[in-house]
Amino acid sequence: MSLLPWHSAKVVEVRPHNAHTRSFILAAENTTVFDFIPGQFVTFDLPIAERPSQRMRSYSIASAPQGDNTFELVITHMPNGSGSGYFFEHCVPGHTLKYRGPQGTFVLPEVLERPIVMICTGTGIAPFRSQVLHLLNNNIATPDIHLVFGTRTAADALYAQELEALAKQHPNFHYYLTLSRADHSWTGRRGYVHDIYTEICGNGAKDMDFYLCGWRMMINDARTKLADLGYGKERVHLEVYD
Repeated sequence: MSLLPWHSAKVVEVRPHNAHTRSFILAAENTTVFDFIPGQFVTFDLPIAERPSQRMRSYSIASAPQGDNTFELVITHMPNGSGSGYFFEHCVPGHTLKYRGPQGTFVLPEVLERPIVMICTGTGIAPFRSQVLHLLNNNIATPDIHLVFGTRTAADALYAQELEALAKQHPNFHYYLTLSRADHSWTGRRGYVHDIYTEICGNGAKDMDFYLCGWRMMINDARTKLADLGYGKERVHLEVYD
């Protein structure tokens, strides 16, 4: 199978979420429509190393298809991370990047037969935001959708106000936020994601599908937990962020 061709995209806007996470809005050049399936990712060839294999960085698309040539990435600046460091240091409006894609199979089926539970940490929320926005904004009929997002502090709760508003507007969409390092002012859920999805699925009593995205440790723990609850591999779909 041949590799996808390379294209160029220009940064049109940068939106800070907190001190270490930003959204980058890009416009694909030489096309009027950037067409993708919610859940897919793009790969960039960044000038951060000599060997091509060391220059590649992939990021899930955080926006829903807009019918135009723009798409959004949400990136956290990792300590000693050369890829995220490049975005934070160089990707201002007007900067051009080399990319290929979209690609990836972490997508929802065309018809959802069962309720789904989306479980994520950190910027692993990106593909789920894309999928939720696409489904809800287009009024696509679905069973219940449960989005469980775990992060450290309230400042790290990406897209929280947007997702809370969507949950109020759409009875079939349920949003759960839990913080592992919340301060005394936090009145919401505390801890990790595992207690929440265990509660949602009734300790394995409900027929559901699960989608996992985020830190490897969370995904490994969730896969084990879901297997113990009786869910087979065909019910658990994942995208690991290293």
